[in-house]
Amino acid sequence: MAAGHSIPSRGAAAAAPQPAPAVPAAAAKPEFLTTDEAAALLRLSPRTLEKHRVLGGGPRFRKFGARVVYAMADLRTWADSHTYGMTSDPGYVMRDSVR
Repeated sequence: MAAGHSIPSRGAAAAAPQPAPAVPAAAAKPEFLTTDEAAALLRLSPRTLEKHRVLGGGPRFRKFGARVVYAMADLRTWADSHTYGMTSDPGYVMRDSVR
């Protein structure tokens, strides 16, 4: 090896700045979800959410023109409002349920 030429150490390469991720943070965690995305999050069928929109009792939704979307915060609030400790809790058995 000639004098004056050096091989960079591994530490210098590891300290080099890393490129930013290709996916922006906003796209990785959207604020609004489509019916299909919301249904997948809640582990329900999209048809169940559609039925709740017509008959009531489901999570709050927004309409932007013809597009229906659900806010993440509304889905969380709705899911949290359906928490029970046992099947005999008041409100667990819904009379006049639509099935």
